[in-house]
Amino acid sequence: MMSTLNFTHDATRRSWVETANDPTGDFPLQNLPTGIFRTAAHPLPRPGVAIGDQVLDLAEVGSAGMLPTEVIEACRQPTLNALMALGPAAWSALRGRLSELLGADTCPDGPLRAMIADCLVPLREATLLLPARVGDYTDFYASIHHATNVGAMFRPDSPLLPNYKWVPVGYHGRASSLIVSGTPVRRPQGQSNPAGSPAPVFGPSQQLDYELELAAFVGPGNPLGTPIPLARAEESIFGVSLLNDWSARDLQSWEYQPLGPFLAKNFATTVSPWVVSLEALAPFRSAAFARPAGDPAPLPYLADATNTAQGGLDLTLEVLLLTPQMRARDVPAHLVSRGNFSSMYWTLAQLLTHHASNGCNLLPGDLLGSGTVSSPEKEARGCLLELTTRGREPLTLPGGESRAFLQDGDEVIFRGYTARPGFARIGLGECRGTILPAST
Repeated sequence: MMSTLNFTHDATRRSWVETANDPTGDFPLQNLPTGIFRTAAHPLPRPGVAIGDQVLDLAEVGSAGMLPTEVIEACRQPTLNALMALGPAAWSALRGRLSELLGADTCPDGPLRAMIADCLVPLREATLLLPARVGDYTDFYASIHHATNVGAMFRPDSPLLPNYKWVPVGYHGRASSLIVSGTPVRRPQGQSNPAGSPAPVFGPSQQLDYELELAAFVGPGNPLGTPIPLARAEESIFGVSLLNDWSARDLQSWEYQPLGPFLAKNFATTVSPWVVSLEALAPFRSAAFARPAGDPAPLPYLADATNTAQGGLDLTLEVLLLTPQMRARDVPAHLVSRGNFSSMYWTLAQLLTHHASNGCNLLPGDLLGSGTVSSPEKEARGCLLELTTRGREPLTLPGGESRAFLQDGDEVIFRGYTARPGFARIGLGECRGTILPAST
């Protein structure tokens, strides 16, 4: 099921929250992403919606009886899990009502607008939290460009393993170390096997990397033993956020065989605080990745005409880097790469369907990571391992600095947005993390 266009997508509509009308902003009336926040005055976590430079307190709006009845209790909870569990009809009803309440044309100046205005909190006064209580986190490997680039470094004659074009490859991550954007990341320690060393050593990672990914939050999910057909997979996707799958490459290359990622990945994974609904992204759907001639067609359970025609997302994703030296010199963050999510080999719906194909029960709030988003061009590669060819070709940064991998004090910033003529620009916000030295 794909979301259809309705009045909430109308680019001519404006909000009476003036900052939401900035054409370069992330959070116009046509977006309305959800998240969890708290303030010093009201420290209990609660759901909110980003609109311009404000957060609309859904708990207060619901308590005033201004939201659809079916969502009011979910909008009082300290996480979005209860709202995620309600499904697309309830999500769409909430989005439609919020669009009415925040629209200049549908909520004219008067008592109702004044009541809504009293439920707004400036973003600068809000502490943003993880959107959901994540019970399980699964990370995929859905970019064929990333898989090919990385595979060529280790297996030049055969970059892709035989299963890649048949099965969405993934592994189970560590939900306990998911952190919200802005939380510092401690450099991990672990075993590595440096070149020329007679034995592995234990110590701080010397090849710390980021991975640019998209996160998909699961909605209603499925009972144990019951698959989710591809045609209905998006009914179980609440929305998307940015995700940084921090990776210690030297630890990873030593430990990953035969069972895959472990301590090189599970020390931290950063998630952006706002969840953008698939309904908000309806105008920006794209065809699924066009498989080259000779590639196998997906097996029947991963094939669907609608998914082929509209399963992709035309999302621009950027990585910026800010070093301590740049910060001291008041130099802005440097754009390191820019890619597009439409280049992914597998769609989000295919990832979810494959995950549940063996009867695995997905639960509201579970998180699926897309895997590193890379496009064919070098400037669109989504991690330093690719950009620097395993550290052999360091990046040159403003002021003459260079980076093969991340150093202490470096801040990595992800941004995501989509724009298309005739529609309002939709942003995902930012996903930030600064590297702290390893524990002593």
